[in-house]
Formats: sequence, C-alpha cells, structure tokens
Amino acid sequence: MLMVPYREQDHPKLVAIWERAVRATHTFLEEHHILFYKKMVGEALEFKQVEVWEVLDTEQEPIGFIGLDNSFIEMLFVDEHFQGQGVGRFLVHQTMKMKGNELRVDVNEQNEDAARFYAKMGFVQTGRSELDSSGNPFPLLHLEMKRAGA
Repeated sequence: MLMVPYREQDHPKLVAIWERAVRATHTFLEEHHILFYKKMVGEALEFKQVEVWEVLDTEQEPIGFIGLDNSFIEMLFVDEHFQGQGVGRFLVHQTMKMKGNELRVDVNEQNEDAARFYAKMGFVQTGRSELDSSGNPFPLLHLEMKRAGA
C-alpha cells in the first residue's frame, strides 16, 4: 500500500468510496442524511478544508483516505471491498508518523465497528456528545490516542 497526498483527479472516486463505506457501516442514517453528508464531504475534499491523504492499491487506484485537521482525524474511510484488510490501520499508522501519537477522532456511537477499530488502535474515550457536529441526533464518542512509540 502507498499513501499519497490528495489528487484532484481522484475526487469523484473518493466521494464514491465515502458513500459506499457509509452505506455499508452507517446503517442508522436515512437517505436524506447520507445526501447531506455526501455534499459536505465532497466540499471538504474539493475546497481542501482538511488535509487529505489517499491509500492506493497496486493499480494506483484509491481504496481509502483520511482527512486531517492537524492531529484530529476528521474522516477516515475505506472502500467497502477493502475493509478488514489493514487499510485503516495503515492510514492511522502513517498519520502517527506524520503527526505524532496524540491523535484525536470523533466516532458515531452507533458505528460500533469503527469504535472497536479505534479501540484496537489504542484510542480511549474521553467524552461523548448527544449531537454530531451538524446538530443531528447522532451521538459522538470523543476518542484520543496517547501512546508512547508508534
């Protein structure tokens, strides 16, 4: 696997990865929520509101990506066909090499697979919010990693 900075030509592929991943993992969202967040993610990528890194497969095609605001993970999505194959772990480890070990992330409480993933990676819960950052009733778990050595 190879991690590269955001490539504009991959924008539609990254949005498609996001949508496939969300439809596979965020079963608590209704269609109008998915469309709302899809627009937000598309704009965040297009207007470089976050620092985005892509993971490429052997064909140089994106299979996942991470969006960062300094050491805060704003988004981490892996194409549903590549989930469980170490892509997310690779993204977190590469991010730790770039940003250090004190990473933070918010995870939807209903996305139990993501919460388990981050716990396995060494993140611990430091708080909880009833609403997400858009004010929707999707509780967030606030997680931090404070691990010595990567």
